[in-house]
Amino acid sequence: MNFKQLLLVVLISVLTVFATIFVYSKFFKKDFAAVGLPVDGKYPANYAGFFDSKSAAAETTDFTKAAESAVPAVVHIKTKIPAKQISNNLPRGRGNSGNSGDPFEDFFGDFFGRGFGPQVRPEQRASGSGVIISQDGYIVTNNHVVSDGDGGVAPEIKITLNEGKKTFNAKVVGRDASTDLAVLKIETSGLPYLVYGNSDEVKLAQWVLAVGYPFTLEATVTAGIVSAKGRSIGINSQQSASPVESFIQTDAAVNQGNSGGALINTNGQLIGINAAILAPSGTYAGYSFAIPVNIVKKLVNDIIKDGDVKRGYLGITYSPADKQNEDFLKKAGLQSRQGVYVLGAPTDGGAAKAGIKKGDIVTKINDRAVSTGLEMSGIIASSQPGDKVKLNYIRGGKEYNTNVTLSDKPSKVDISNAEIIQDNLGVELKDFDPKKAPQYKIQGVLK
Repeated sequence: MNFKQLLLVVLISVLTVFATIFVYSKFFKKDFAAVGLPVDGKYPANYAGFFDSKSAAAETTDFTKAAESAVPAVVHIKTKIPAKQISNNLPRGRGNSGNSGDPFEDFFGDFFGRGFGPQVRPEQRASGSGVIISQDGYIVTNNHVVSDGDGGVAPEIKITLNEGKKTFNAKVVGRDASTDLAVLKIETSGLPYLVYGNSDEVKLAQWVLAVGYPFTLEATVTAGIVSAKGRSIGINSQQSASPVESFIQTDAAVNQGNSGGALINTNGQLIGINAAILAPSGTYAGYSFAIPVNIVKKLVNDIIKDGDVKRGYLGITYSPADKQNEDFLKKAGLQSRQGVYVLGAPTDGGAAKAGIKKGDIVTKINDRAVSTGLEMSGIIASSQPGDKVKLNYIRGGKEYNTNVTLSDKPSKVDISNAEIIQDNLGVELKDFDPKKAPQYKIQGVLK
């Protein structure tokens, strides 16, 4: 085959390919919308995105202005608790730790401070953060930051300002273990302070900044996003029998010393008070938790105005254990975390007056879904006694709603109602026979 014949074969092959493509596209190819791409440069009306916005896709978030406004208003809190003598004079006897029955072990145990008798707890120093909320020196922080560890307040609380490094002695105006919040006061004026935002408007994945004094360092700013809202982790039950939790969960790095510091949005508004971390190692491991500012704002106003917290009560008895609540939901034919099972509604409470009964399942408070009792308490925590809240509930498989007026004190739980106690404790109860009182020298109920 000579060169001309080879060239002719190549030319015919190329023409054949183009002809095939033309015929296929003209007569056989069907029109279809490209997957994952706009059609004719436009996005459909039901597109689950925001790229058709002129600004949203291209905008970059600037944290500098927010940080500049927040850092001067966040303070360093240091507490000192003096050495204290602790009495450990337990009666000697069987079952008391430290008493093995060996007199020599008891003697040397006492001698070296491992047994009974007075012992000394050494001086303790702690560090945390706080947020200035008024120019005349009111500061909000965590209750555990200023606690002495025994239910009281640390005798010495010092506040160091970011600007000028001035230090003041602080007094505790009021505190609330249920929410882990405390209000302090220093005597000065003209302070920079943070403006409240609205934590109800906080959205998932929005940028936030945490400001505080971790590890006794100088003021430190970290950034993250809101990873969840309305979280309850059970930590406030360590210091209160009536815990309130509805945390904003973020992945902004928070460590020891950040407690009581500010969580702010990119506008520099206070949206939460950093309070806790979930960390097996004791240091930041991915998530931190802040008390929503709407709870903070309500509590601070109560304390400054009245010296105490005015808390509204719904009047519902529920299981504090999430697992038990889930078991009740399953018995009612619902999935876990679909509501809060009502164990009881005392007659003197607002819920009972609004028609709520034992066995109802509360699904929403003010149109916000609830799945645990702590979440329910967290929503109620920003309300005042006398406020009305909308309550959605399921009864007999059907959903209803009603308005409940919050009372100003906890409802009286009738402990003679054995059915409620049985649900809570998993035991069978019956009335005590008064004829047997002299025999047992007690009054009450028997298992």
